[in-house]
Amino acid sequence: MRNIKLTIEYDGSRYQGWARLGKNESSNTISNKIQEVLRKMTGEFVIDLNCGCRTEVGVHAYAQIVNFNTESTMSVLDIKHYLNRYLPMDIAITDVEEAMPRFHAQLNAKSKTYVYRMTISDVPSVFDRKTTYHCYKVPDKRKMQQAAAKLIGKHDFKNFSTVKKTKSTVREITNIEIYDDIEEMQITIQADDFLHNMARIIIGTLLDIGFGTRSLDVIDAIFDGTEEASAPCDPKGLYLQDIEYNAPVANDPVIGSL
Repeated sequence: MRNIKLTIEYDGSRYQGWARLGKNESSNTISNKIQEVLRKMTGEFVIDLNCGCRTEVGVHAYAQIVNFNTESTMSVLDIKHYLNRYLPMDIAITDVEEAMPRFHAQLNAKSKTYVYRMTISDVPSVFDRKTTYHCYKVPDKRKMQQAAAKLIGKHDFKNFSTVKKTKSTVREITNIEIYDDIEEMQITIQADDFLHNMARIIIGTLLDIGFGTRSLDVIDAIFDGTEEASAPCDPKGLYLQDIEYNAPVANDPVIGSL
């Protein structure tokens, strides 16, 4: 049994997230589209995809990481070409590797990074309207940086999420950077893991502070539960940028590569 690792880029605009489970289960998900093609490619009915970070409805990815087990003898290059030929054009496999047998895309992840892209020019771009959020007022970068500093470290982020059931809501944010130029502002958040909607709610709260509708003190108040967090930001500007791993991922030598 081989363990195959995929690096995936996708535009999440028309999908119901990476996966939708339970009562809201949907076939229009990133994972389902990939599974459909993998079943045809391998002839194997059951293909379990382990993803590094389950993105939500409308969220994009520059580098989602996935692994799956297969008996297929296809080379990694042929797997890459097959998937890119039959997947929708808004999902692309940018890399395929033969992973170590025990590698698991979610369980072995060391950190995950999201980036939020906002246009701040006078006129919103016609071409970027589906993949960036347009700010009709430029947020105060300095206030947002001051608020972001309160979020760094290990905290209970339950009040900054919509999570319902989980063993622990404690997460550690290692870095938040805010970059801007004359046309765009970006918020980058790196953490050991994210709760459901955590990234979007943090960004929504930072933007409210940047727009002056909430004060810096609101961060502490949300942690304490004396105030509600802001609404999640518009998902169309959010991208899963990177997932880091503690140990080497690929086998050496790579079986079946060209």
